[in-house]
Amino acid sequence: MLQEESDLSLTIAQIVQKLKGSNLYAQLERQAWACLQRPEIRLESLKEDIKEFFKISGWEKKLQNAVYSELNVYPLPNHPAVPPEHLKEPLVYMRKAQGSWEKRILKSLNSMCTELSIPLARKRPVGEQKELLNKWNEMGTDEPDLSLFRPVYAPKDFLEVLINLRNPNYENGDSLSFRTHLGLIQVPLKVKDIPELKECFVELGLNTGQLGIDDSTQVPPELFENEHVRIGQKVLAQQDSAAAQQYIRQGSPTALRAELWALILNISSQPEDILYYEQLKTNVIQHDLLVDSLIYKDVKLTASNDDYYFVFEDYLYQVLLCFSRDTSVLGHFAYNSASPPKSYIRGKLGLEEYAVFYPPNGVIPFHGFSMYVAPLCFLYHEPYKLYQIFREMYVRFFFRLHSISSHPSGIVSLCLLFESLLQTYLPQLFYHLREIGAQPLRISFKWMVRAFSGYLATDQLLLLWDRILGYNSLEILAVLAAAVFAFRAVNLMEVTSLAAAEAVLADLSTLKVMPLLQIFLFATVT
Repeated sequence: MLQEESDLSLTIAQIVQKLKGSNLYAQLERQAWACLQRPEIRLESLKEDIKEFFKISGWEKKLQNAVYSELNVYPLPNHPAVPPEHLKEPLVYMRKAQGSWEKRILKSLNSMCTELSIPLARKRPVGEQKELLNKWNEMGTDEPDLSLFRPVYAPKDFLEVLINLRNPNYENGDSLSFRTHLGLIQVPLKVKDIPELKECFVELGLNTGQLGIDDSTQVPPELFENEHVRIGQKVLAQQDSAAAQQYIRQGSPTALRAELWALILNISSQPEDILYYEQLKTNVIQHDLLVDSLIYKDVKLTASNDDYYFVFEDYLYQVLLCFSRDTSVLGHFAYNSASPPKSYIRGKLGLEEYAVFYPPNGVIPFHGFSMYVAPLCFLYHEPYKLYQIFREMYVRFFFRLHSISSHPSGIVSLCLLFESLLQTYLPQLFYHLREIGAQPLRISFKWMVRAFSGYLATDQLLLLWDRILGYNSLEILAVLAAAVFAFRAVNLMEVTSLAAAEAVLADLSTLKVMPLLQIFLFATVT
């Protein structure tokens, strides 16, 4: 009991500390001063009266949403004596693996710099600045020669690193057990089985109404859809983040999705947010970074060739170029196992006082990175709002898909969860694919790293991302990947090579997400 109380007071102290530097804190302070002029505020009951004023005027709800957002994003505080690297990642071998992976990425970036004789950053000449400003809304029409640039890494390179990951304290001995050696991921992490997943995703059950199933044309809307939309409007009217997160577990109506996601992510576009976005844009126009070319190349290779997303090419450039300059993104490295790469001002190599983070946000884009932004373009049409939503989605979820950690939503745990689900519930299929050299993870890894963006039809992808936000977890990605294999199991049992297995799973655009998840979780015999 005492321990719980001390943990709670530590959590409160940390959240208060974080909020003190926020814009909301300044606004609350201003409101508190302003309300002192009101006749109903009396000196003898000052504290209670100000609390009542905050409640009536809606500021209490905004504060609650901010606290809820902090609790969702930041890990629960440990003992004050715990070193900061343990908050990033508690397991030493994971930290070391992430560190050596970062060195590889940086080496690749630096060798590209040297080969092409291109600086990491340069100030644009005035003429070039004006030209970029004029074509800011039509950057897709620009065709720079990017043939010499290559992505710093692709998901398959990252998978090889994860396959070679080992815990040095975990001794298998000479006689490797049957269980240990089947999958590609060989680290002992605790992942959920189907009974635990059922408990976790209870709202996805067969007896609960779901958007993605019960809104199909065969189901009369008065049975579920109309009532669900009405509740959604009520949740938005209340402006309650926690209620919105609970509501969205059953899916979001298309017309309400943009507002619901913004409410869950605690994003309300204030004039200062628009101004901040404009400052980032000015930064892009004034300075040219090597990562800009990597962003251009990635958009050209991925989203520009996608039937759903090619129309958003200009938006993607704007959002991703601004993202690379945003130093506020550095804050997420406090709870990310990765560390931002450093570079040195020319001629000052090795001198720490001349070290700068590069790129300024600390995130080097990889092949497929732009696909994290593309689906959001369907929901948000103002670039500054689109930018805010993407940044928040990245620092809450997407960073976990390309960093090595032991977190339950980290890519290592997702791979392990996927393999253990297949191994336990579809053992014949798993064994067959393994025997023909078509390890299932080699096929599904790219789906999970991109959170299925670019693989599913957009309406289905947004229904999936509803659940990611609703459960504040990426575990559903591994469940869906396993469900896809279960769905195509009959065809997969016939294949005799990796290429044939990939062909069976090449097109996921016709799949319906919710029926697959429900059948796999709630109609599988366990």
